[in-house]
This record gives sequence, C-alpha cells and structure tokens, in this order.
Amino acid sequence: MSFIIHGATGAQGGPLFNLLLAKGKTVLAAVRDPAKSEGKPCIAVDNSSLDSLVAAYKDADGVFFHLPLAPETLSIEYARNFLEAIKIARPKRVVISTSGAVIDDPGSSVQVPEDSAIGILVRGIRSTNVSHAIVAPRLYLENLLLPMVVGGVKQDGILLYPIRAELPVSWSSHLDIAEVAERLLADHTVTGIVGVGHLPGMKGAALANGFSARFNRPVQFEEQSPEEFRKLLEPMFGPAAANVAAFYQALSTLEENVIAEETSAQRLLGLAPRSVEQWLDDVSA
Repeated sequence: MSFIIHGATGAQGGPLFNLLLAKGKTVLAAVRDPAKSEGKPCIAVDNSSLDSLVAAYKDADGVFFHLPLAPETLSIEYARNFLEAIKIARPKRVVISTSGAVIDDPGSSVQVPEDSAIGILVRGIRSTNVSHAIVAPRLYLENLLLPMVVGGVKQDGILLYPIRAELPVSWSSHLDIAEVAERLLADHTVTGIVGVGHLPGMKGAALANGFSARFNRPVQFEEQSPEEFRKLLEPMFGPAAANVAAFYQALSTLEENVIAEETSAQRLLGLAPRSVEQWLDDVSA
C-alpha cells in the first residue's frame, strides 16, 4: 500500500513526495523513465498508457495528480486516461491540483471552460465516486523566482511582474500546496474544491515588502505589460509563452484573483499559506 505522486521530480509533486517520505509514508514517484527518478522510489507510469496508470493505482492508498505542461490536445488525452484509470483501479483517495487554473469563479474571464483538459478532469473526478479533493491555487510565489523577476529584485530593488499593483491575489507556494495535499490524502472527510492562497489577497506592495524583509533592502513593486513578460519568457518557454501572456492579459481585466473563503484551506483544514518572507527563507532564495 502506497501513495503515488505524479510530478515527484518536479516543482509541484517534489515537495509533497518529500513531505510524505519525511512522515514515514510509503510513497512512489510516478515517472515515465525510472532511470530519471533522481534516486526516489518509483513506479513506471506513462500518461498515454491506460494500462500503466491502472497498474500503478491499483491498491494505492492515495494518488496525487496534476496535468503536466503539454499541448491542450495531449492534456485532454492525459485527463481522460487518468479518469478511466481511477474508475478501474479505484485507489482509496485521489487529490488533484489545478496548477493555478481557475475553476471556482464562474463567469470570470479566467475560469477554464468545461471542455478544457482541466475542466474535463475536475468534472470527471466528481463522477468516479472515488474519494477525492481538488487543490485549487491561483498564482505561485515560485513564479517570482524566474531569473528575470528575482534578478531585478537583487540588482535594482525592483519587483517587476505582469499584474496591476493594486490587484489582490491569493498567492501560495509549492510548499503550501504540499502541506494541503498531504493533509487531504490522509483526511477523507474533506471533499471537493480546496482553495489555497492568501486571504485577503496580497497586492504588489505586500509582495515587495516580503522581498525587502528577506533581502534587507528596499524593494518596490512595478507593473509590467504581459507582452513585455512574453518576450522575456519566450527563450525559456518557446511558443507556450504566448499562452502565459494571454492569461496575464485576462487577469488585467479582473478586480481580484482571490480564492473563495468558504472553500479555502484556512476554513476547511486550518492551514494558512506562508508569508512571502517565510517562503523565501524556506526555499533559501
């Protein structure tokens, strides 16, 4: 009996894998190539292979899953395979992360469509009758560690990012997601959406103050256009940078990007996200 963690060698699943291991749980990294498991206990899984998913999930105590970065058509295939494998294997518990896709704000310009990969995943997991929870963050603090972002903080004392300075955002870190997911894998009484992020949402000045406290220097937040951000991201992300820029352009039309208090981890689990300063200290930035 074990916990199966997708993305265990990456930014999202890695902290959860390490947390479960530290708590003495039997945990396996779901990896396509075991030779690249970074020495972690693992099981071979291919998101394109239903049989491999079923074999991995059978008799599992829990599964943590999120869609990897991929073209939408491939993500839809992964989502459908995952759902079918869950129906067949019926692990004791499933926890999904939306990876920041908005699923709990109907009518919002950034709410994902029901026929998107995330929409299919969220709607489908509810119909499996398998115990589950859906972790729903908004923006990751780790985005602020991109070289072009944190570099400006360290060099010029400027936190440059493509959102309005006055936009309240429920920021959270991958470490926060790990703590919430670990609790949800164990606590089957909490089901449905669990929002993760700061309440009330933090504005640009609050982010800058956290960096200022950590680096012991004045830091100021400045707005950046989504198009300028796209140009900086393109060498790293290629064509996917355009999708990122489009998301931030959509955010520019919102009054806030904040999780619902009634389905928050604060309300449902008593877990609050780290402060910016604490997060920076924890990741040794």
